[in-house]
Amino acid sequence: MKPIYSKAQLGYMKTKTQFEKQAAILEMEIEKTKKTREITQEVMEELVMKTGFHDAYNNLVASENELIDWSHVTIKHEKTYKENKEPIEQMYANLNTDPQMRARIIDLAMKIK
Repeated sequence: MKPIYSKAQLGYMKTKTQFEKQAAILEMEIEKTKKTREITQEVMEELVMKTGFHDAYNNLVASENELIDWSHVTIKHEKTYKENKEPIEQMYANLNTDPQMRARIIDLAMKIK
């Protein structure tokens, strides 16, 4: 049986896939460009914009934020939240200053059914 995902989870999966595709395209462009010229900051910025990587990254961050917000609202209805409210709220409070915590929350949010 296929798992049922929320709109936020589906959006995240879609934008993550698109981001990964754009990252692969960017890597190919970098390798191709290396053969003819040095990769300076300006060249890298040009490639990032040209390949659509910048937009894909921005879309990924937006969908991550939506997923995190959705999970924060959804988890408040769980019994484990009520039993561990303080540590869970601390996790959400630190997600913008701790990249590992952000990744952990995203991973956990994708497991919510």
